[in-house]
Amino acid sequence: MPFEPLVTGIIETTLNRLIIDAPEHQKQVSRLKGKVIKVHLQELDRQLVFVFSHQVDVLSHYEAEPDCYLSLKLAVLPELKDQSNITRLIKQDKLVLEGDIQLAQKFSQLMTDIKPDPEEWLSRATGDVIAHTIVQGTKSQAESLKQGLLNQQRRLSTVVTHEWQITPSALEIAYFCDQVDELAGSVSVIEQRLDRLVAKL
Repeated sequence: MPFEPLVTGIIETTLNRLIIDAPEHQKQVSRLKGKVIKVHLQELDRQLVFVFSHQVDVLSHYEAEPDCYLSLKLAVLPELKDQSNITRLIKQDKLVLEGDIQLAQKFSQLMTDIKPDPEEWLSRATGDVIAHTIVQGTKSQAESLKQGLLNQQRRLSTVVTHEWQITPSALEIAYFCDQVDELAGSVSVIEQRLDRLVAKL
């Protein structure tokens, strides 16, 4: 199976599953019914086309003119909800937008609001109590792992700067910068004196 149809199929199935699970998302989709939005993802240099009907169809190619075309990085998408951000993003070359601005905002709102709930999905197979225990346990393990990595990073930083003295500490860097500033000031004073002396001569 080609890669692009596989990816679009996964995105489409996931989106529609999440939409079915939440009545508020179904209302959002109904407001986009009959619209076509083409999104160019700059990080991947790929495009996804979202065709809205009673559900969302996701395509990798679409020959006709879409109602709205967006070219952006994924991180920019949530910012489209606020219309005041759109002009700024365009000026900063973070967004190319052609077509209906309000359509772009509705699409952004839908994509930002849709968040999978792993606990809800897992509870269908295992029951509420087991699903809650598994999800909370996983979150706890992830937090412990993150904290452990931060502690290791701090220890390594301490060893490198204080014990092995490979890199200077933050205070040493600040002191060095202060000395450089003082030296620059002294050089500036000497230059001014020399200029006055040359002018007199």
